[in-house]
Formats: sequence, structure tokens, C-alpha cells
Amino acid sequence: MAIIINIDVMLAKRKMSVTDLSERVGITMANLSILKNGKAKAIRLSTLEAICKALECHPGDILEYKSDEDTQE
Repeated sequence: MAIIINIDVMLAKRKMSVTDLSERVGITMANLSILKNGKAKAIRLSTLEAICKALECHPGDILEYKSDEDTQE
């Protein structure tokens, strides 16, 4: 099972930098990088809500589920 975080896709669609998102959400660049690179083990709902608000999107625009079969291809 893999949860893919597509923050970079939404940033490109909104023409927003990682720095801008970090400032709007109130998280460090390091923590945003961990999320963006898929290294995070968890995300707080309040953080997800703040990201969605800043990017004007839904959680499903950022989070994607891929089964083990899909990720091994």
C-alpha cells in the first residue's frame, strides 16, 4: 500500500512556490519537503486542511492511493 502526496502537482497548477505554501500553511520548509517527497509517515488533519485552503483544493487532489500491485510496475 502506498499513499502518494501530490503537493508538487498542485503547486504547479496554482503557480505557487514551496516557500509561499510554507508561509501560508505555517510549516517549515523541511517538513513540507518531507511531505512533498513522500517521506512522511503521517500528516495532521489540521495541516492537510491548511494546505487545502492555501491551494484551494480538496484532500483528494493532494492524496492518492496506489495498491502494492500498482507500485511494483
